[in-house]
Amino acid sequence: MKLKKAGAFALILGILLAQGVYIKSFAISENVQKVKKEKVKKTKKAIDKTDYINLNFWNLYNDDNLKFYIMKAFEANYDLKIASLNSEIYRNYITSQRAGELPSAGAGFSPAYTKMPNSTNSDWSFALPLYVNYEADIFLKNHDKTKISKKNYEMSLLDEKSSYISVVSMVGVLYFNILRLNKEIELQEEIVSLRKEIYDLMVLSNNEGLVSTQDVIMADKSYIAGNSELINLKKEKQKLVNNLAVLTGTNPNETGNFQYSNLENIDYRGEIPTSISSNVIVNRPDYMKAEKNVEKSGLEVRVAKKEFLPSINITGLALFNASEFSSLLTTKNGLFGLSGMVLEDLFQGGRKIANLKIKKNEYEKALQLYEKTNLTAIQEVNDSLVAIKHDETKYQDAKKQDSLEEKNYSLRKLKYDKGVISRLDLIQSKENLLNVKKLVMSDKAECFIDYIGLYKASGGNFNL
Repeated sequence: MKLKKAGAFALILGILLAQGVYIKSFAISENVQKVKKEKVKKTKKAIDKTDYINLNFWNLYNDDNLKFYIMKAFEANYDLKIASLNSEIYRNYITSQRAGELPSAGAGFSPAYTKMPNSTNSDWSFALPLYVNYEADIFLKNHDKTKISKKNYEMSLLDEKSSYISVVSMVGVLYFNILRLNKEIELQEEIVSLRKEIYDLMVLSNNEGLVSTQDVIMADKSYIAGNSELINLKKEKQKLVNNLAVLTGTNPNETGNFQYSNLENIDYRGEIPTSISSNVIVNRPDYMKAEKNVEKSGLEVRVAKKEFLPSINITGLALFNASEFSSLLTTKNGLFGLSGMVLEDLFQGGRKIANLKIKKNEYEKALQLYEKTNLTAIQEVNDSLVAIKHDETKYQDAKKQDSLEEKNYSLRKLKYDKGVISRLDLIQSKENLLNVKKLVMSDKAECFIDYIGLYKASGGNFNL
């Protein structure tokens, strides 16, 4: 009976081992579990991802609402979460590949219960095979493969950083466009109100026979056109708000409590550059990724060359076999062996040569991509500087025009108060002033967006 119980226990143990099940003690203290959790948290916080987005740049706008949306996107944007998970996948690939540099070991357990035909005798037998195999990495082929995995992980981190810069840049652009539209909607509502007043004046004048019906129609058309433009501005704003909601991980149906600053009250406090050293591109994630890709391709060529070399395996084997479980692990019931083997693939030369040529071509391709990325980065930085220069000039000209329109409107108001001009002339002058103010706000927002363009072009690490 005891022998049968021992055999049943051994059978269950063998099944668990075969399935890779690890039996853990349930007596682990809560303190040990807490320590493990703390280690996991520290590992996750090893990379401070706020460095990706350079908060110092966003602080230069001195706008708490802008910083709120930037941080909300930083914490809740789903594209950024996907990018982080992708980096974690590549990090685990390193661990998986590193296992190829280590020996592999295995164990099995085989209990057997036998009864021969035409016999009343039966008995148990137990077998326990153990083996260890190690591919001696004399030529460092497996080590180079681990280096390739590390390069892939480093490239995934750069992709992650690029995603962070891209997302927060889109948030900034959307935010300033929304502020621009808020101001344009406010001014357009005033313009529509003025055109409605003009239309009413035309109707009264027509009734008195002072203006023609065609003048009334023209005033009505102008009023309708202004109202249509107002509707389009509101529609455009709602689309941008919905987009901002998605980027910040918010339900687009819950944007009613979004807060925005007044564009007139925002002033960029950084120094606007007139020129930038071309060395700034080395901070761009795509540039650094292209550099890593060249290094990785070089390693792949080296591994492809080492595929022509033989592999050297060292194998150790121990086999225990006994009819009684208690004597299973004794030396008299054991069989031991240690062997070495040199393996070389036959008839695989053509495949290996083709693979080497492929890896060399990929290396050349990586070099060309690196050169292209270098030129593209310089172009984007220069384009951003050109946009800043010309849009800043245009903004300053718009402000001068606004100042002149303000003076012109003040003079015409004086004339109206003295009865020199009509109410219609004053209203038309006011509408001209409001249109110029719309232009000023549009140009100001465009300048802010240009600064974000330079921030993105410089890899997010350049403080304007």
